[in-house]
Amino acid sequence: MGRLKNKVALVIGGASGIGLAIAKRFSQEGADVFITGRREADLQEVQQEDGRVRAIRADAADLHDLERVFATVRSERSRLDILVVNAGLSEHATLDQVTQEHFDRTFGLNVRSLLFASRAGAGMMGAGGAIVLIGSIAGMIGTAGYGVYGASKAAVRSFTRTWANELAPKGIRVNVVSPGPVDTAMFASVSADVRDGLTKLIPLGRLGRPEEVAAAALFLAGEESSFVTGAELCVDGGMAQV
Repeated sequence: MGRLKNKVALVIGGASGIGLAIAKRFSQEGADVFITGRREADLQEVQQEDGRVRAIRADAADLHDLERVFATVRSERSRLDILVVNAGLSEHATLDQVTQEHFDRTFGLNVRSLLFASRAGAGMMGAGGAIVLIGSIAGMIGTAGYGVYGASKAAVRSFTRTWANELAPKGIRVNVVSPGPVDTAMFASVSADVRDGLTKLIPLGRLGRPEEVAAAALFLAGEESSFVTGAELCVDGGMAQV
């Protein structure tokens, strides 16, 4: 414990699922944590559970909301040491079903907002800062019905490489955690057949847990990964690795 003592962290999309697990782990490790989310009830519940977490209601797809979030962090803490961009969405649509609205909605949140959040976060960081993007192994495999989602996550991987190069002179590291299927409330909505089918593709024979993704994010956010940048850490039970 204490690996993030005196650090200021912001988790975009931190009120539930993987983002919440990351926020909780960072708080346990001593960081002052800000999170964003759209649902006020979720945010209030998180704050009541952990007084070190400051919840800000915001729609990550709205750039004006993002500006307000970073202005709040700057006003209250004057700096940012760690940024995690977790907010994202996944909707099923095969090639013949894709609409402009589906594409714009997916890329708007998964790519556009991630880009501008990362730019704002980097602008508040000094040497030693860390940006952790949440990608997906969908960016490297071809999952039928999720072409737009997969393409958006491939863009996240590409951004990681480029920004790691661009921000290295400032001493800021950029890495991506790419989960496979993780047992979250969002995943609980899929059918048992889909769940069983995906589980069979995972060499370790089970879904991942949010806490396991959080552990990977902690590693990339902390000093133990001080010589790691531009990397992708897959937390997928081997699904896309073997």
